[in-house]
Amino acid sequence: MDDTTDQTTDNALPLPELVEARLAGDRKLSAPVKALIREALGGPEDVEGGARVSAGPVYLGNISVTGFRGVGSKALLKLKPKPGVTLVVGRNGSGKSSIAEAVETLFTGTNAHCSGQHPSHAVRWRNLHQGERTVVDAKLTVEGDPSPSTLTRTWTGDNFTDSEAVLRRPGHGTVPLEQAGWEQATRAYRPFLSYADLDNLINGKPSEMYDNIAAILGLDDLNAAARRLTAAKKELDAVVNAEKDKKPLLHAALEEVGHDDRALKALVAMEEKGGPDHAVLDALIAGAPTADEGRLREARLEAAAEIESPDLNRVGAAVDALRSALADVDDLEGTAAADAHSRADLLQAALGHSDRHVDDTSCPVCGTEQVLDREWATRAEAQIAALLREAEAVREAEARLRTTMRALHDLALPPREIPAALAEPWEAWVDCRRITDPAELAERALKAAVTLTDACAIVAAAAREELAAKDERWHAVVGLLAEWTKLSREAEAAKPRRTAVNAALTWVKKLTTEIRDLRVDAFAGHTQRIWEKLRQQSSIDLTHVGLHGSEKATVRKLIMDVTVDDTEASAQGVMSQGELHSLALSLFLPRTATADSPFGFVVIDDPVQSMDPAKVDGLAQVLDELGRDRQVVVFTHDTRLPHAFRSQNLPVTVLKVERGEKSKVHVTADTDPVKEAIDNAMALAHTQNCSETALRHVLPSLCREALGTAIVEAAWLRRNRTGQPAECLQAAIDATERLIPLASFALFDDGLVHSDEEVRSRLRTLYGNESTTLIHQCQQGAHPGGFLPHDPIAFVRRVEALAARIRTPEVNV
Repeated sequence: MDDTTDQTTDNALPLPELVEARLAGDRKLSAPVKALIREALGGPEDVEGGARVSAGPVYLGNISVTGFRGVGSKALLKLKPKPGVTLVVGRNGSGKSSIAEAVETLFTGTNAHCSGQHPSHAVRWRNLHQGERTVVDAKLTVEGDPSPSTLTRTWTGDNFTDSEAVLRRPGHGTVPLEQAGWEQATRAYRPFLSYADLDNLINGKPSEMYDNIAAILGLDDLNAAARRLTAAKKELDAVVNAEKDKKPLLHAALEEVGHDDRALKALVAMEEKGGPDHAVLDALIAGAPTADEGRLREARLEAAAEIESPDLNRVGAAVDALRSALADVDDLEGTAAADAHSRADLLQAALGHSDRHVDDTSCPVCGTEQVLDREWATRAEAQIAALLREAEAVREAEARLRTTMRALHDLALPPREIPAALAEPWEAWVDCRRITDPAELAERALKAAVTLTDACAIVAAAAREELAAKDERWHAVVGLLAEWTKLSREAEAAKPRRTAVNAALTWVKKLTTEIRDLRVDAFAGHTQRIWEKLRQQSSIDLTHVGLHGSEKATVRKLIMDVTVDDTEASAQGVMSQGELHSLALSLFLPRTATADSPFGFVVIDDPVQSMDPAKVDGLAQVLDELGRDRQVVVFTHDTRLPHAFRSQNLPVTVLKVERGEKSKVHVTADTDPVKEAIDNAMALAHTQNCSETALRHVLPSLCREALGTAIVEAAWLRRNRTGQPAECLQAAIDATERLIPLASFALFDDGLVHSDEEVRSRLRTLYGNESTTLIHQCQQGAHPGGFLPHDPIAFVRRVEALAARIRTPEVNV
């Protein structure tokens, strides 16, 4: 079997089974995607109808309405819970539409009028004369159950939405209506069609018309799933897009930071292959140090900001000490104290020579004999000691000079790293260590120290300023970096689910389009058959009905193609309001007739408005066909619909709604109009001591009404056989007052008014000689003299028999 056949077979399944069958057969979808689809659909038990009350259809039994809209005290609508057509008729304001809306509200909790969805406006939903209690309940027959169930909705507050509904089902207890499993079914197989709904089906925005038909096709659950997936996709897209939107802003902010290793490192981490390096970004956000060239530059800035210049106080003190020591040395130069050391050195040298040459007593300098003896040595040693004592001040001065020079040299030590801007002043300061001249050292050291200190202050201030600006720029961007990093993580986490949601949404949309087209095609034949009956005497042919687009409001629309005398056109452009309503019915009714609907009934309110007589006849035929398998309840104020059923000899139950004082609504079985007139005449005939005036005028008039009604019914039966235009017949009937000319339409096929003699001849042939006499006598009741029957009861019985023969189709053939 090919795929097309498989799909067509699948389409016959209820939606939950169809979806499961498609999911099971799709090997390309991953398990997570399938789970998402099931989740979006709400699970098999919630899809299209959910957990039904039973496998059998549900029918409406007796319905009671109390305090709702135009119904005051309890009104009872007695319905037979089985297939067939019931017409609930009543004039405007009788309360029939209130009962129709009550039935819809009973099952759904809402309706177009009371919720304000109808273009007119929201109406008062609680009756003025019965304001204390508002209740609607219905007996329901569920096929397969031993006894009826009861569905009751009670209003507990002042708002229309303040209501609760419960279902009491034999053997199953009492549960809230929400647990009955009808919520989805009332949308997918909607068994209620109000005039507002009928109007909305074919009027309004293209997207609304699409949605209305999509709901009729049972696509609500798939559309709801698509909306849920779209919402999920939107949320996930928002997460991903938030990261994408922030990224360029973060890039620009990081680039504006300048030569900051943190910014450069963040830019690199953001663009890592395979996704951002969140660990690096976290470290940067937390303030962890880095160790690259940028960090080295930052370290140099920090070193420059913290560099220690020479201590000018210490340098000044060292220079002062050096200069003082130098002054002391200079003061002793050229004095006896300064010469004492030289003389002591000379004597020490002579003693050393004498000690080396013990036997030689002559002076090595002047050559004098016998002068360097022991006595001389003793005197020389004493003299050396005295000279050394005298030279001690000079030695101390020189030692202090050396110490002060060394102390100044020690202050001119270079740091471990010298900023480039301080290289020259630091070099001048350090060069002072190579100066050996005390005076030059004092001069240059002080000058170099002052210059270096000023330069250090300038460089440190600039470095501190740059570091502060750099930190300020970084702190300004680090918050944005933290925000983007968080968004990046969320986007990364969302991407797998986003991919799955996109796949699920694509799958659901594809399935929706496929099922939509299959179901539209499946309904096309039924819709076409209904339209053919409703289009009576219309030159418009329905060629194609379809749905185009998707759930996007800008692209979805209902397509209704027609031809007018073989010329293609759009339905909305060429159809009258009555034709559009007929088309809407053609679209609505097929869905209610599907076998998988849990509802055995359909309630329609005011479908006849704007329809011409021919289409009313067609509507009766359509409802009769639907009523063979469904319980059809139609509310209407238009008497043409009951007449259309009777004139076409179609089975129907007619109930009549009347409204009395204080919104007291009565529903009674609508009697046969001929029988009703005969019964009224017979009651008058049986009245004892009845006035002659009543017997002379009222009695014949009632009998005339019975005969006139019978003749009109016979005329419509003949019209149905001959195909005479309904508008022409109705216009002719409306223009004819006398019974004899009126009988022309019931007796002849040409739809023309024949001569009185020709009509009478035909009447005598079909109904006997007395027929023309009875008609004449009934006509006399309207004249001033009237007609007084000798035996009123017998007269009424003869009229009743004639009316019955006139209404018998076999007699009229």
